Amino acid sequence: MSVHRPVEEVLMTIPGWEGSDVTQLEGGWTNRTWLVERDGRRAVLKIDDEPRRAPLNSRADEAGIQAVAAAAGLASPVLHVESQVYLTEWMEGTVLEPQSLRQTRTIESIAAALRRAHALPLVGRSFDSTIAAKRYVEKISNPDTQIVALATGIIEAMRLPHNLCCCHNDLVAENIIATPEIRFLDWEYACDNDPLFDLATLVEHHELDDGAATRLLDAYFDGDGTRWRAKLREQQRLYLALLWLWMASRPGTTAIELAGIADRLRAAEA
Repeated sequence: MSVHRPVEEVLMTIPGWEGSDVTQLEGGWTNRTWLVERDGRRAVLKIDDEPRRAPLNSRADEAGIQAVAAAAGLASPVLHVESQVYLTEWMEGTVLEPQSLRQTRTIESIAAALRRAHALPLVGRSFDSTIAAKRYVEKISNPDTQIVALATGIIEAMRLPHNLCCCHNDLVAENIIATPEIRFLDWEYACDNDPLFDLATLVEHHELDDGAATRLLDAYFDGDGTRWRAKLREQQRLYLALLWLWMASRPGTTAIELAGIADRLRAAEA
């Protein structure tokens, strides 16, 4: 059952942050988010509407992963964590816009940061796309059975990767910040996965063209990206299938948005 705890009540339980100034921030499907400020310090507070379950990390697991990433200079430090409360240090910087991902310099910077992220220690939990698909399907009202079957078929046919590494698994532009060094926000999906899934998310979510995809692969693989193009396309199909199911599970998604993703999914299978 969802319990909406007032933000002031939550802050009273976090030492050093009682009585902070708070400004609610946009975003967050399963949590409410605030910028909190006190004595010259700034942090981001997230309060979950309900306990987290797969494919999301528990907040404790997310904190463990993010702390390692923060030590490597790839994320902000975690300041406080409870089962439904998450406080992280505010990062000053510029959140990337989707169009910036088409710029060669930005692509190269992201690729370099991703190589460092993928070199972090394994988390110990592998990304299970079938569980994610099941959770999304459970929440779809009046599903398009043909597209659901197409998406779930793609997901179920994917082989488990042999080259697992620590992946972010939600690399959309709004989760990438230039400080000016590239760092990553929102590690709630992070776990062990095929590194190409992160690259595929960048390409497919932002509809990068073949030229940008090639530049990303070459930057990530030190000029040897061509031989990974087919495997990237496999991960793009997987991401598209998950994206359609996720979007379909969200009440605010429009029919036009779903139709556009469905068209891309059919084209990827053609």
